[in-house]
Amino acid sequence: MTFAITSSAFQDGAPIPGRHTCDGGDVSPPLAWSGVPGGTAAFALIADDPDAPAGTWVHWVLYNIPATVNRLPEGVAKTEALPDLGGALQGRNDFRRVGYGGPCPPPGPPHHYFFKLYALDAPLRLKAGVQKHEVEAAMRGHTLGTTQLVGMYARQKK
Repeated sequence: MTFAITSSAFQDGAPIPGRHTCDGGDVSPPLAWSGVPGGTAAFALIADDPDAPAGTWVHWVLYNIPATVNRLPEGVAKTEALPDLGGALQGRNDFRRVGYGGPCPPPGPPHHYFFKLYALDAPLRLKAGVQKHEVEAAMRGHTLGTTQLVGMYARQKK
């Protein structure tokens, strides 16, 4: 079975519903995964937008998700520690907040939002509240597999 991530809120390559954007409730979408590589001890999730005008914009950094967890519910709390998810930790996004920050592009063509899940051979030795680059550095040499889900979102000119 192939390592895969899905959402019941949107299909790969499809629009992300407004509820999960800054124009709606800014609520994280539900995510689920399957086909986990053998030896996985933890997961990390990074959601970002490479189409942002100033370079890739980070929307979500979540790490040390235990290997026993295979889904994230809709509306994950915007706190550093997540006891309901086995003690998973969240970092800071480019909105300078902890947790999920939904798509909020400038008006114009659709942006691509990548939800990238990493299967790791060990939990990361990081405190809560770190940034994407720190998670990426800590994952080096520990990634057993990756999968991604891409959603689209555009805001209309007013």
